[in-house]
Amino acid sequence: MRPNIITEAGIPTRLNQWWSSIPFVTSGVVLICGAIYLLCLLIGYDSYAEICFLPSAVASHFQVYRFYTSVLFHGSVLHVLFNMLALVPLGTELERIMGSVRLLFLMFLLATTNAILHLTIAFLVAYNPLSPVPNLADECSIGFSGVIFSMIVIETSLSGVQSRSVFGLFNVPAKWYAWILLVLFQFLASNVSLLGHLCGILSGFAYTYGLFNYLLPGPSFYSKIEGLSASICVRRPGFILCTGGTTYGQLPTYSNTSAAPSALINGNFLRNISSWMPNRQTSTVQEGEDPRFPGRAQTLGSAGAEPTAREANANLHARHTVANTVRADATVTADQVDTFDEELKKLVGMGFEKTQAEVALAAADGDPNVAIEILMSQQV
Repeated sequence: MRPNIITEAGIPTRLNQWWSSIPFVTSGVVLICGAIYLLCLLIGYDSYAEICFLPSAVASHFQVYRFYTSVLFHGSVLHVLFNMLALVPLGTELERIMGSVRLLFLMFLLATTNAILHLTIAFLVAYNPLSPVPNLADECSIGFSGVIFSMIVIETSLSGVQSRSVFGLFNVPAKWYAWILLVLFQFLASNVSLLGHLCGILSGFAYTYGLFNYLLPGPSFYSKIEGLSASICVRRPGFILCTGGTTYGQLPTYSNTSAAPSALINGNFLRNISSWMPNRQTSTVQEGEDPRFPGRAQTLGSAGAEPTAREANANLHARHTVANTVRADATVTADQVDTFDEELKKLVGMGFEKTQAEVALAAADGDPNVAIEILMSQQV
């Protein structure tokens, strides 16, 4: 077995590995947004005024459907490409923390709250008695970027990192990261919805500070959804259960004061895109659980410390236990896991890259437990 098998993989293989590592809901959103844009392109549909978020239309005709249609439609190939490439690392990280059903509910909640905030602020500014700006109520906005800005705030608060990298070019204080992105996009891109992005940031902060806790259902709700969709979704590769923990048992924290960009695929462009997410490091498990961030029990904004050898062993054992719990919850039974390919598929379904899982499984002589230990140790 060659140790450099991964580095020798070609671009198609790397792309396949990258796509296979994206969890179920995140990849689903990417496919839906991409398919909608391609369909509009093929049929020549450009009547975005019918589906965009238009405050005046929502208020006058109660067109609530615009809350959600505006999120799924995009105006250009660069628009949809950049949004989806930004969504992949953020959605992947949050889906592995929360589970697939929780993340889907979170996206729905953020789309709703973003739209309500957008509507409220637009009318307050448009018709304020001091300096009215009536055109603000007639601005048409589309795209997933509002939800992405909310997810940036949530992930940044979860990470506890002190600084974040902006497109791999320079570092900024983490508390100003979303605001600096907001300003940069206003200067670097045309036809950018300032209010849409601003409302995304505000919704993200509202979520991290617990203002939406009363809107979050309990674990039994997610269990019922997973039970109802067991035959359709749970068996799908990349689907992450909310119950029993997640693929990764700890909330990532950071011991360094600067975040280096992490690349999903080799190449400067994708390296810059993936700099929305810092390199992952692990923290030890704490007792208790925050309903906003299930399975993590991490204080928002706390900085991680270098784990001791004992803590590292406990951390690895906890993550191994969680991974085995996910395996135990899979629908296949013990008599169906006899072949190498079946074990490989399960490792890929747990979120590991296919090539790395194949190498680890081969090194473990087909023992999935040993393979999981190898894969986990590589991520620490």
